[in-house]
Amino acid sequence: MMVQGAVRVPGDKSITHRALLLAAMARGTSHVGGALTSLDARSSARVLRRLGAGISPLASERLVTVRGQGRLRAPEARLDCGNSGTTTRLLLGLLAGHRFTATLTGDRSLRRRPMRRVTLPLTRMGARFTEHGGDGLPLTIRGGALHPIEYRMPVSSAQIKSSVMLAGLAGGVPVAVHEPAGRSRDHTERMLRAFGYEVKDDDGWIRFAPTGRVVPFDLQVPGDPSSAAFLVGLAALADGGELCIAGVGVNPTRVGFLDVLRRMGVAPIIEPAGDEFGEPVADIVMRPAELRATEVHAADIPGLIDEIPILAVVASRAHGATVFRDVGELRVKESDRLGLIASNLRATGAAAEVRGDDLWVEGGAAPPRGAVRTAGDHRLAMAFAVLGQLPGARVRIDDLACAAVSFPNFPATLRRVVRR
Repeated sequence: MMVQGAVRVPGDKSITHRALLLAAMARGTSHVGGALTSLDARSSARVLRRLGAGISPLASERLVTVRGQGRLRAPEARLDCGNSGTTTRLLLGLLAGHRFTATLTGDRSLRRRPMRRVTLPLTRMGARFTEHGGDGLPLTIRGGALHPIEYRMPVSSAQIKSSVMLAGLAGGVPVAVHEPAGRSRDHTERMLRAFGYEVKDDDGWIRFAPTGRVVPFDLQVPGDPSSAAFLVGLAALADGGELCIAGVGVNPTRVGFLDVLRRMGVAPIIEPAGDEFGEPVADIVMRPAELRATEVHAADIPGLIDEIPILAVVASRAHGATVFRDVGELRVKESDRLGLIASNLRATGAAAEVRGDDLWVEGGAAPPRGAVRTAGDHRLAMAFAVLGQLPGARVRIDDLACAAVSFPNFPATLRRVVRR
């Protein structure tokens, strides 16, 4: 299997969500180019329209126009967040500072995902919640006047951190959050600084002060590094060729997967291509490599949590046993991602097991063959689709269509860059 060509990946999911949320809070018209048009991004656009923002359709290669009112308005019906945990958790932060009631729900997968991790600090700030289904959705929030908070997060999480900071923005109060191990992605911090808010990193504490103001803006969204990771993994596994992934966001808190791949023998070439709203952008040039096993430490995990499925697939073709430490958080993603990574690797002929909160993967060379169960998880579908490109592979994926949650037209992209 060879790789060849230059491709662009969809716009960064994390930045697209945040751009839409902040544009809805600005009074006036903002323009977002390169926005992700996936189902998750459309969930954010849909609920923001119900909250009073005017948002043009999210369509490929079209500029998105957002007309904000300066504040959100009370919705007339439930807010359906689809499958998007980012939409839900970040929106709860903004709603905490608004004096109205809103009920959030989602699809079956999202309704199972834990929400108390964000409702706990927001409750301490003064928001009120009514749970309709235990620690999940549906969930009703009543916002209002908020109090400052200093909060130690139980896990390093960009969603918890961002939710608390957005509550501070909407409520006009200072907040501080402490990350226990490693830095999670910092897109919210970078965007808030661009609007004049004081955001400081103080010995593990992220401190936000309401010194700025959200105004209309123009933003070009970089390519999503988590989406690029699947093509990076594909190129690393290839027998030959070269692949260029253009215009990718290379925020240091998002490219920890490249550091892991370097330890495995991969040598990505990073060609800087500018800066957008405080976010560095680059072209990533990839060639195949002879892969060796490594150990991924607990401190690495916050910076590559979404890339573990593709890293595990790459590890299944490396020399030796790779271990991913302290990845229990994967149990509460779109699926029990941790258990499914291991079981699907075994189903396709690799040796893999979960030991407590650690994932062990033994490398091998036999052609992968077997059936993969995704449970509707887009990252599992894409990771095992990459595995299925290897010579002699016969990998049957039960739901490759779910890749559209973050990477529309992913199968077509694979066909475009793979040469047999």
